[in-house]
Order: sequence, then C-alpha cells, then structure tokens
Amino acid sequence: MNSAQPILELIRGSIVEATHLGSIAIVDSTGKLLHSHGDPETVAFLRSSAKPFQALPFVEQGGVEHYNYTQAEIALSCSSHETAQLHLDTVQGMQKKIGIEESNLQCGPHLPGDPTKLKEVIIHDIHPTANFNNCSGKHTSMLAFAKMRGLPLENYLAFDHPIQKDILKTFSEMCGIEMEKVALGIDGCSAPNFAIPLVNAALGMARICDPHSLSKARAAACNKITAAMIAHPEMVSNYGEFDYELMKIAQGKIVTKRGAEGFQIIGLMPGVYGEKGVGIAFKVTDGDKYSMNDNLETTTRVRPPVTLEILRQLNALNETQLQALAKFGPVKTLKNYAGIATGKSKPIFKLA
Repeated sequence: MNSAQPILELIRGSIVEATHLGSIAIVDSTGKLLHSHGDPETVAFLRSSAKPFQALPFVEQGGVEHYNYTQAEIALSCSSHETAQLHLDTVQGMQKKIGIEESNLQCGPHLPGDPTKLKEVIIHDIHPTANFNNCSGKHTSMLAFAKMRGLPLENYLAFDHPIQKDILKTFSEMCGIEMEKVALGIDGCSAPNFAIPLVNAALGMARICDPHSLSKARAAACNKITAAMIAHPEMVSNYGEFDYELMKIAQGKIVTKRGAEGFQIIGLMPGVYGEKGVGIAFKVTDGDKYSMNDNLETTTRVRPPVTLEILRQLNALNETQLQALAKFGPVKTLKNYAGIATGKSKPIFKLA
C-alpha cells in the first residue's frame, strides 16, 4: 500500500536535518492519472484550495451578471487575501452592491497578513473585523448567492442550507466523487469544507481549467473563474505572495490556490502539458506551517519549492520563468539571522 513519501529535505552542513513527507496526484481532465508520488489516494481537506469550487455554483447560476461583478470581485471570491487595503476596499464594494452588511459575515476576524496593514493595525490599535478575515470575499459571495435566491442569510453556513447543498453537489460533480463519499468538516472561517482523495481534487481542478466536457453554463462559469484568477492574482493572495507570483509569471497558463495545513492545488490550461487541462493536488503531511520574517511577511517552507519542482519536471515552466521565481525554490539557500549561509532546502522526489 502506498503512503506519504519524502518530498523536501533541509540540509545543514552535510547532514539532513529535517525531512517533509507528502503525496502528489497529477490528473488530466478525463480523469487519467498521469503522475504521482506517495499515495495519490490520500484523503485530505482542501481547506482554502476549495474556494474556486465554492464560488462555482454562484457564478454558474448567474451571480456575476446579477450583481455586475468585476473580474477582481470574482477573483476575491476565490481568494485567501492578505487584508491589504486593496482587498478591504474591494470586499466593501462588493457588500455595497449586494446590499449586505459586514455584520452578516460569520467568518470571524483575524489579524492581517499584509505587512503594511498589520503595522497599521498594531500602531493605531485597530481591532480587526470580519472583513479582515482572508475568507471575507468567499463569505460575501456566499451571502450574495443566498440573497439572490431569496434564501435566509442568518444560517448561510449551515450544512443543510440550500447554497451549501448546491456547493457540495457541484464540488462532487466536478471532482468525480459521490456526495456521500465527501468527508465534511468545518473550516477555520466556519464554512463547510471537504476532504476527498488527491486524485479527485486534481480532477476537479483539471476540469475547471478544461471544462469542454461540462454543460455550457458550467463551462462558462469555469472560464470566468480561471480568467478572473489569472487577470487578478493580487486578489487571490497578495502582491509578492507565491500564488500571485506564479500566476503572474505563467502568463495565463497556470492557476493555483493554496490551502491551510499543507494543501496546494494547481491547474494547467490545455496545451501546457499535453492537449488536455491538467490538475495537480498535493498534501504536505506535517501541515507546512507558516512562519513570519522580520519584515512581517509570512512564508511556508514546503509548498512553493515543491510546486516549482513539479512544474519543472513537467516542463510547464521554462528556464526564464523558473529563474524569475527562484526566491521560492525549487532549491533554496538557507541563511541564519546574520545572513550566513547554513545549508539548503531541496525537493527530493521524482514523479512516477
């Protein structure tokens, strides 16, 4: 039986000091498993990597036209934004055009991830509100979905609310798995979240990028979502963040969305690796926790270099693009607080 395998190691001197384990699944839009590492059947919660799927039924049922959403607003609906002022302004604008209040959001507040906004919050003793949550765009569009259909707003996160039933149904259809086999949980923002095998998550992402086999309405919705994420990667995460930089450098050929606890999902548009769209899903077993540097920037150790190594092995990025992303990996020099090189981190897998 397959199990998680080493995917990245840290070397100090000549000694391997730490090893991270994980599993990878790479699937095309027909459901064919192209490559894997570890156990591609690993069941994991997508966490925020589920957001494009969670936005899909709202877009498919006419939400973009109903509220005259811009591409930036569609992208923010799929985002884990960093609470830069740009994100706050956009989500407030969405709520105004929808006709809801920030108080309707049930995601709870947290501190900003954007360094400039975080400093402002600390210096001026600002108390974060629900819009500061990096899921506030998703919650705003969930409320918009409920309001558009004349449904109650106060229980919009309940598993049995009609919009959450629609989201689960759409998600299961996209990922090729029966609804009854989707494990359910409550996300950090209080919304329902889904755990499925990596192969199914990868299939769903492949179909978002290559929706030719789907209904006309769903295919159009998939195209709107990928176009928005590609046009506005700064809304999906933030300027300088890995997801932003990868989508910017890939120039319309790749979409990506990080999730908590070491989940990452990547979609390759048709023609990047073969004629069909390709989905990549992987899970870092230990969760790949965030750390903050002295500039108040948050980073993760494993997912960016592993993502780049997967794309390098698939030849999905050229050498110029890989060089432009070199600060994220695949191989990184590690330095101490004095700026002295102490070792390196590097991916250690070969896709099967």
